[in-house]
Amino acid sequence: MTTEDLGRHPSKSDGNGLEAADESGLRDAFLAHGGELLGFARRSLYSSGNAEDAVQETFARAWRSRSRFDPTLGSLRTWLFTIERRVIIDIGTRQTKIQTVPMEQGDEPAAEDHLETAMLGWQMESALQRLDPEHRLIITELYFNGRSGREVAELFAIPEGTVRSRTFYALRMLRLLFEEAGWDQ
Repeated sequence: MTTEDLGRHPSKSDGNGLEAADESGLRDAFLAHGGELLGFARRSLYSSGNAEDAVQETFARAWRSRSRFDPTLGSLRTWLFTIERRVIIDIGTRQTKIQTVPMEQGDEPAAEDHLETAMLGWQMESALQRLDPEHRLIITELYFNGRSGREVAELFAIPEGTVRSRTFYALRMLRLLFEEAGWDQ
């Protein structure tokens, strides 16, 4: 990763050119990592609306602090996930403060332990990372972002048949990876 991953082009002196380059870099970063960030936020927050807010806030914070991104310390993806983790903690803290109910008024049983759900999410993310990038993007758009095959084809400017075949091979590879990890279902 270079310092240009978020669109930072230090060699450009024209303010308008620098702003356009920054926006282009931000768009590229969103296209490359937005789906994964959304999936992680959905699994962490158990809410699509809050997950979308988390991704939006992640990129807003990344935009504001883009001058501090140092590719020698880690990849752009790692940096974005670090920002998102902080955003998720902030949202969770805010929700806890809002949803606090005195014990005598609480009718619901205590929330179940979500450790198993988190572990499944991490295993899924690990398996997805082992896919080819083309297959991972298709799976992310279809299953995590809820797009149709036609929408994915239009998004990536590829034929629908290509979307179907990449989906087939990606799912077959995921099945093999899960079997390798001991999942038989």
